[in-house]
Amino acid sequence: MLFDFYEPLLTEKQQTFLKYYFHDDYSLGEIAAEFEVSRQAVYEHIKRAETVLEGYESKLKLLAKHDARQQWLGKLEACAAEADGMLNKRLTAITAGLRAIESGGMETNGNE
Repeated sequence: MLFDFYEPLLTEKQQTFLKYYFHDDYSLGEIAAEFEVSRQAVYEHIKRAETVLEGYESKLKLLAKHDARQQWLGKLEACAAEADGMLNKRLTAITAGLRAIESGGMETNGNE
């Protein structure tokens, strides 16, 4: 998940190696063969990138804030499920708008 939040802050090589390793499930040996480098070089690039990602998270806390927002949205949705009538509709619309923003949408109509 850290990669999803901070990918643009990594070097191109770090992005590529992490994508191959974590997303595409390549082994260190397969990545090394693909890029004609040693297995150790691939390992060091991946470890360095992981350290960088953890450093960004320790400073910016984007993942921690995302997780907290998800928990609060879940609580809000539970309240909406318990509410009746118009209050249910309003709370459901608010949570849908917040989820859209969280997933990268640009929900801006707060007049629900």
